[in-house]
Amino acid sequence: MRATVIGGGLAGSEAAWQLAERGVEVELWEMRPDEMTPAHRTGFLGELVCSNSLRGAALETGPGLLKEEMRLLGSLVMICADAHRVPAGDALAVDREGFSRSLTQRITSHPRIRLRRERVNRLPEGPGVVATGPLTHPGLAQAIRSFTGQEHLHFFDAAAPIVTAESINEERVFRASRYGKGEAVYINCPMNEEEYGVFYEQLVGAQRHVPHDFEVDMVFEGCMPVEVMAARGYDTLRYGPLKPVGLIDPRTGQRPYAVVQLRPENREATMYNLVGFQTALAWNEQKRVFRLIPGLERAEFIRLGVMHKNTFIVSPRVLEATLASRKRPDLYFAGQLIGVEGYVESAATGLIAGANLARQLNGLEAEAPPRETAHGALCRYVTEADPELFQPMNINFGLLPPLPQPIRNKREKKRAMAARALEAAAGFARRWAEI
Repeated sequence: MRATVIGGGLAGSEAAWQLAERGVEVELWEMRPDEMTPAHRTGFLGELVCSNSLRGAALETGPGLLKEEMRLLGSLVMICADAHRVPAGDALAVDREGFSRSLTQRITSHPRIRLRRERVNRLPEGPGVVATGPLTHPGLAQAIRSFTGQEHLHFFDAAAPIVTAESINEERVFRASRYGKGEAVYINCPMNEEEYGVFYEQLVGAQRHVPHDFEVDMVFEGCMPVEVMAARGYDTLRYGPLKPVGLIDPRTGQRPYAVVQLRPENREATMYNLVGFQTALAWNEQKRVFRLIPGLERAEFIRLGVMHKNTFIVSPRVLEATLASRKRPDLYFAGQLIGVEGYVESAATGLIAGANLARQLNGLEAEAPPRETAHGALCRYVTEADPELFQPMNINFGLLPPLPQPIRNKREKKRAMAARALEAAAGFARRWAEI
C-alpha cells in the first residue's frame, strides 16, 4: 500500500504519520528549503511561522478540547508539542525550533516515510493527501483549481467577526428582517446618533493589523474593510452595512440612526456574524471597538475578523465529512487549505485525512468523527457550511451540537460538552484501533 502526501506543514506531517503508523508506505513532498514561501524561514517540517503558542490548554476552550482529542487519537504533533512545552500560563506554547526539529526527526526516521524535497505542481495520481496550506505554490494551486472548479478556490481570506449568541445582550437588540420580509432571522443592534458618533470615531482611529510584505498590495474588491469604508466619510457606513432602512425598533417605534445586523452562522443559531464587518483591525482593537455596538458590550468573540492572503477551497462543495474529495474518493485534503484556521486545527484535519485514507487502503470504510467531538465539529463545519458564505474557522464550542439539557452556567456547560466530546472521541479512537 502506497500513498502520497503533499505539504510538510503540520497537517501534511500529521497525515503522513497516521498513514505510516497504519502500515502505508508514504512519500511526503515538501519544497522547502530548496524553495521557500514568503512566510517560512527554515526547512523544518511543521515550522510554526507566526506564534509559538498552540492556544488554550484548558478543556473549557475549543483548542484545549481539540488537543486532548488529538492525544486520544495518537497525534504526532501533540507528542512533539508536549515534549517541547514551555511556560505560557493557561496556554500550550512550545520551543519553536525544538518542536519542529523533533517533528522532522520523527518523520524522517520512520521506516515507512520517504521525504522528498521537491516542489509538486500536480495532484497525486493515486491515493494521496493534499495539505499545502494557505501559501500553496501557484503551480499546484492551478492544478487544484482545475480539479475543484475555478469558482471553488479562493485566494483571499476576508472574514467578519463572529460572536456567541448567548453573549448578546437581548435587552439592547431586536429581531427583524429588513422591511419585514421573510423570517426575522437577523439580530439588529440599533444605534442613536450619539452612539454612532462614538463608534465611528473609535473605528476610524483604531490600530490596524500590520500586513506581511506579500500582503501589502492586495486589493479587496467587493469586501472593503469596514474601517476603510468608514474613513471615506461620516455617513458612508449608514448608507452601507449599517443602513437602517426598512427596520423599525419595536421599543421606540422609530427607525434607528444606524443598525449593525448579526446573521446566524450555523443552523442552531449559536453563533452570529457581524454583517459587512470584514476588517483589518488589530485583534485587541476589534474587541474594544466592536463592543461599543449596542448589544455587544460583553460579546464573546469566537472568531475575529481577518483579511490576509490565504488559499482555501470551498470545501462544502468539494469534500465529504471524512475529508475525502467527492470527485475522487482516494484523494483527501487537509489543513488550512480546506478552510480551518490555526495550528491545531490544521494538524487535526491532517490526522483525520491520513487515518481515513489508511483505513480505505486497508479495506475499511472511511469514517467521519462523531459530531459531538471537536474533530467532528470541524469536519462538519468545513463540509456542511453554506458554500456561498464559507470562510475559514477556528475550533470553538459554537461549532459543537447543543447539549440535550441546556446548562445556564457557561463554564459548566463547556465542561459538560467537553466530557461528552471526550467520551465520543475515546470510542472513536477504539474503532480506529482496528487497523
